[in-house]
Amino acid sequence: MLTNYLPILIFIIIGLLFGAVAIVASKVVAKFTKVNRPDPAKLSPFECGFGEFEDARMRFDVRYYLVAILFIVFDLEIAFLFPWSVVMTKIGWLGFAAMGLFLFLLVVGFIYEWKKGALEWE
Repeated sequence: MLTNYLPILIFIIIGLLFGAVAIVASKVVAKFTKVNRPDPAKLSPFECGFGEFEDARMRFDVRYYLVAILFIVFDLEIAFLFPWSVVMTKIGWLGFAAMGLFLFLLVVGFIYEWKKGALEWE
């Protein structure tokens, strides 16, 4: 039975060796070809190609979190709706009712987001 796992073990060992050889080779090449001339523009902190605007520890607007919740609502809906639709004929009315309840809760979350104004931008 353990012979079935031998190819997997060999694959893992080869992968680890390949990673180790790549790391060692990069260290050796970096040691012999080291050119350390850092440019001030390269060392400066930037965000999306622009300089920093404000302090990094600024407070986020609550709409950021509402959009994150909205993403989770739709992400969960798709993640559960697709497999449910594949096996819908096999799970019967109980599965249909459970998914109906789940979708109802997601709609309640969506309505909450809508009422809080997360879908409106200034």
